[in-house]
Amino acid sequence: MIDEANELLQAKGYTPAHLHAVAAPLPGKALLKGTKILSPFSDTPETILRVVRDLVPPADELGRRTLTPHELRAGLG
Repeated sequence: MIDEANELLQAKGYTPAHLHAVAAPLPGKALLKGTKILSPFSDTPETILRVVRDLVPPADELGRRTLTPHELRAGLG
């Protein structure tokens, strides 16, 4: 799921430095991190994939703005 999230991020125009998903040190957790998010977003790999698919806008739409974990969490409802 982490690889799929990273493929989606690339398709949305992000480089790994800007936004990427990685396995977290804690079992069953993953992180979404990079220069386009204020601080890392931590959750299950399934949730990270959902956030990337449904809540992270294409890079050109995001522009100079930076995502926050709070707005991503709020988008999960």
